[in-house]
Amino acid sequence: MEKAIAFQNLEKSFGSLKVLQGVTGEIDKGEVTAIIGSSGCGKSTLLRCFNRLEAINGGSLTVNNIDLSRPNLNYKQLRQLRTQVGMVFQQFNLFPHLSVLENLTLAPRQVLGKTQKESAQLAGTYLDKVGLFDKASAYPEQLSGGQKQRVAIARSLCMNPQIMLFDEPTSALDPELVGEVLQVMQQLAADGMTMVVVTHEMQFAREVANRAIFLNKGKIEEQGNAREILTNPESDRLRTFLSRLNTQVTSNA
Repeated sequence: MEKAIAFQNLEKSFGSLKVLQGVTGEIDKGEVTAIIGSSGCGKSTLLRCFNRLEAINGGSLTVNNIDLSRPNLNYKQLRQLRTQVGMVFQQFNLFPHLSVLENLTLAPRQVLGKTQKESAQLAGTYLDKVGLFDKASAYPEQLSGGQKQRVAIARSLCMNPQIMLFDEPTSALDPELVGEVLQVMQQLAADGMTMVVVTHEMQFAREVANRAIFLNKGKIEEQGNAREILTNPESDRLRTFLSRLNTQVTSNA
């Protein structure tokens, strides 16, 4: 199977703080990988390394055949990476003064050189895909949190990425809005999109992800088939982590 992302002995520090300590793994094309772990374990940092929002300090990292281990990527390589790897953040990062359609067509025009007509057609296609075709003329303030996040996903898809990164995309949403975003992500997975998802939604990870990576204090404690390791973890730390999550879910019910 062709690799979308491969990393070996990857290290990342912020000053004297070692956030990632020699992590190694790989993600196949067409695969959905869930990255899980407690707050501060390095999940989001690892994800941000995958699109060079953070430069690594050691080890090797290749994303879509682009070597991100090099300290200085040239403009062409960085531009290539940005068009091939989309990212959806916890916060929606939509431009409040632009309509939904304008938010979606901005990058295709400025980065990909698409015409306004081509960009609008792309936007319509992906707004339809996330169930928001009728919101093209709306402004972000007129949307619910779940709708904003679905617009953010559509905006990333307008760049025709080969890999999609999600950094806890449902953490800022009210519980009743989580399902509509996860449903869109599940459809993307069914369509064969390569996805890496930092998430605390364990049901989504079990049912949708092919692979799960459990980070603990900057190291990979356990990784493998998502359903297997999230149902029958070998690591005591992963068992404790899942037990605490289950307790939180029960107490919040």
